Parts: sequence; C-alpha cells; structure tokens
Amino acid sequence: MVAIAPKSVRIGCRVIQDGDEAHLLPEEARSIPARQPAMRRASGAARWIAHGLLEDVGVNDFAILRAPSGTPVWPGGITGSLAHDDEMAVAAVAPVTDIRSLGIDVEPAQPLPQDLLALVATPADRTDAADPGLAGRLLFCAKEAVYKAVYPLDREVLGYEDIEVDLNAGRATTKGGRKVSLSYCVAPRVVVLAFVNQEAV
Repeated sequence: MVAIAPKSVRIGCRVIQDGDEAHLLPEEARSIPARQPAMRRASGAARWIAHGLLEDVGVNDFAILRAPSGTPVWPGGITGSLAHDDEMAVAAVAPVTDIRSLGIDVEPAQPLPQDLLALVATPADRTDAADPGLAGRLLFCAKEAVYKAVYPLDREVLGYEDIEVDLNAGRATTKGGRKVSLSYCVAPRVVVLAFVNQEAV
C-alpha cells in the first residue's frame, strides 16, 4: 500500500482489533458522536495510525478531532485523511507545502453490488485499466476519496454523479473543475488515495 503514495505522503493501515477504541485521546473520544462500539473501535484504529504518522513528522500527542462537518481536523501545515471498512483502518498525512489536500478510502477487494454500481457510475467514468471484477469497487472507493480531498478546499457537497473518474489516467475531475490525482492498490484490500497537488488549481 505504501507504494501507491507520492514521496511526501505518509500512509499506514491497521486491522481493526478489539480494544482499539482505547487509542482515542480523550478529546477525540468526546468529539466523535458515534456510540456503537464497532464505530469507536474503527475510529480509534484510524487515529492510532495517524498519531504514528504525525509523530514521524514531529507532531506528538495531537488530538485529531471530528469537525461538525464530519471531517478530521489536522494540525497546521498538515493535510490528512482517515478511512475504515469493517475490518481495516487506513490513514494518510502530508505537509501542505507539497500536497494541498488528501483523501483516502478503503473497501473490501470484492465486486461492487450492481445496485450500488448503478448509483456510482456515470458514462464519463473510465475504468478500462482496472480488473473488471474490481472496477466498480475501485470507482466507488475513488469517488469517496476524491470527495474527502476536495471538500476541505471547496466546501461543496458532491454526489457520485458530480465526480468524473478516469482510472486509466489516474485522475478525477469534479463538477466545479477541481483536478485530483489518484493512485490505488487492490490487495489485500482496495485502497484509493486522492490528492490535490500544491500547484493544481
């Protein structure tokens, strides 16, 4: 998974385990409204990864709070993203001097159900380069990651139909014209990293 990230992006993953909710710092625990144990475990696992990544760049004991919008709040000079599915949590961070904004998503490496694919895919999307069995899952994962990357910049709520993904070229474009780069892996899980480079408009 680390191989998909640009040089300045630090990325990590963790299989969610019983007790991972204990990795939430007290302020983090208070900022997360979810009361379901599974959700709190997943949030703890994702933040545990992110705490380690932040320590690698010299930021220690930073509480990654959940904003009212649902987005994580990162320290000054850092952009980042968190995600999890039922079994794995992932996180990525980067200095804003290199990357303006990041988004990450993780999904099981399984075909996307047809009813969900019908909601996600548009005629403009390009997935020819992907494994046909996982193309739909990659498309879904990519649009989720793109939304996470662009929302902090544009503060615009986007539907799946508002994001055009070209997996062949490794990029996506929002309806507002925001250009986003994409990289991904499909084993052991589908992980898509979306990032807006500092020089991008």
